[in-house]
Amino acid sequence: MTVASTLTYENLPELTAQYRKQNKRIVLTQGTFDMLHIGHARYLEEAKSQGDVLIVGVDSDAKVRARKGPDRPIVPEDERQEMLSHLRSVDHVVLKPECAGRWELIKLVCPDVLIATTKTYNDAELAELKQYCKKVVVLEPMATTSTSAKLRLVQVGAAKKIEKTLSTKLIKAIEEVLSELKTE
Repeated sequence: MTVASTLTYENLPELTAQYRKQNKRIVLTQGTFDMLHIGHARYLEEAKSQGDVLIVGVDSDAKVRARKGPDRPIVPEDERQEMLSHLRSVDHVVLKPECAGRWELIKLVCPDVLIATTKTYNDAELAELKQYCKKVVVLEPMATTSTSAKLRLVQVGAAKKIEKTLSTKLIKAIEEVLSELKTE
């Protein structure tokens, strides 16, 4: 099994130039990929089917926290990169730092195909992106729930267990206090 290489912004121009000399179709997608799940795998398989080489931009921990809040990501950036590098569809993984400018990775790679989700860009942005990409393909979600939705389910389940436990213990404590008051 081949493991995808991890890149930096600095070595991307040379790599993409090599692929272009070989007439390889470069596909780029990007995201958080927190708690990798089947929807991510399906999405990346479909992305790879659009060309010869798939480069995946992964949001840094700082970038994710800035966008999704202080409790995210659940999985640290180095582990997310490593997990992605083991997927057969992924050829290269590159970390997107928080300080990266808007669409910096897209501008750096100038992919033949940019893969996005329905939530990533609005129509005006999609039109603007065509100056950096030969083609933009927008994919629907490929799992019934997102990582964020799965986390909410876990949180709700935990909250219900805490509520039930606290309610039972609180009722028992109140009953004990009332019992003591009656005997006094």
